Amino acid sequence: MPIETLGPVLIANRGEIARRIIRTVKQMGLRAIAVHSEADAGLPFVREADEAVLLGPADPAQSYLDAGKVLEAARATGARSIHPGYGFLAENSAFAQAVVDAGLVWIGPAPEAIARMGDKINARNLMEDAGVPVAAGTREPVTDLELAVKAAYEIGFPVMVKTAGGGGGIGMSVAHDETGLVKAYEQASRAAARFAGAATGEGPAGPAILLERFIERARHVEVQILGLPDGRVVALGERDCSVQRRHQKVVEESPSPGITPELRESMLAAAVRAGETVGYLGAGTVECLVDTDRQDFVFLEMNTRLQVEHPVTELVTGLDLVELQLRVAAGESPDVRPVTGGHAIEFRVYAEDPKRFFPGPGKITAWREPIGEGVRVDSGYAEGDMVTPFYDPLMAKLCVHAATRAEALGRARRAVAEFVVEGPKNNLPFCAELLDHPEFGSGDYDTGLVGRMRS
Repeated sequence: MPIETLGPVLIANRGEIARRIIRTVKQMGLRAIAVHSEADAGLPFVREADEAVLLGPADPAQSYLDAGKVLEAARATGARSIHPGYGFLAENSAFAQAVVDAGLVWIGPAPEAIARMGDKINARNLMEDAGVPVAAGTREPVTDLELAVKAAYEIGFPVMVKTAGGGGGIGMSVAHDETGLVKAYEQASRAAARFAGAATGEGPAGPAILLERFIERARHVEVQILGLPDGRVVALGERDCSVQRRHQKVVEESPSPGITPELRESMLAAAVRAGETVGYLGAGTVECLVDTDRQDFVFLEMNTRLQVEHPVTELVTGLDLVELQLRVAAGESPDVRPVTGGHAIEFRVYAEDPKRFFPGPGKITAWREPIGEGVRVDSGYAEGDMVTPFYDPLMAKLCVHAATRAEALGRARRAVAEFVVEGPKNNLPFCAELLDHPEFGSGDYDTGLVGRMRS
């Protein structure tokens, strides 16, 4: 179908990602429709859209997570397609199906692919059967503590305990012995019940827990893929996401400084195989854990959406992933030839305490973004805006790109120092601290880096 038939495009999200999608939608000559809560009425993404619709109160359940209200906004504005961004309803297969059933174009993978990969146990079983390496773990949901203890001894301590659904590291923890397993299982069970309720709109359900072998010194490396309507799946390089706090990413870079060319080639091939296994269409990410001691990798999960950290891939490839999503949704199979160049790093700028990483919302009294060659800022706020406690405290993504990693690090130091945010607490001091840390500077780091910095 002609790309024009996608417009108007309704963006079912908020903040920086809504603003970023709006930019590409408008550059392609399409109308962009924003939806927003009462708390977000004054934010830049609402002003920059061609049209904006109020969904409801600040509570996400009454606004961004209310599928009925989002679909009604699409109907009322004459939208022909919906882009979900990330988070909220982006990986809700029921919502994706509802969009299709309403006669709209869903800018994302097929609802069936979302459902198949949304359950971590089902996903790892599919990958294992397809020949993609997976860690030793449970092939069926663990539904009670007795089964968890038995499985942990079969796998061997330490084990990672996590929910079968959900993302963002919620409910994940490591158990080094049986005592720790009891605590980890209870924590994951509570998170699983909350996730089940949020995903279905119903009350808490029984836990669905996954146990896997825990890799002591691991790097979190993911591969960006793009599934095309002609059946091809293309790998667009990898991103290293090992700088994490509470199992949540803070800094990402591409290419990964910690893997060999041979390991990179194997990971890209495995990611393509993963996409082909589920007939993947559009932009998606295959996440892996790299054992730094053994220099091998295992499949972690697949994100069936655009990632927060997609800008680093865009900077090293010169591609616009949102544009590619739109073209694929229109039935095009672009001649994508991934030729990477240089090194890119992204710093997530959060409204949070830079030491303990607790959210610190507030009114932004000063906001000055760094500028210059190789600097990109995807922001969701401006001076005078209020960072509320209702949503993820991500304010902006500061990205740098240069010919080499050393040059990118130097550019990042300048950009972090020039970024001014006053009012809410923010983690820019942490970003500066990280840039001066010898492990990060050398590129020889793992997912335990932030924990060591704070111990």
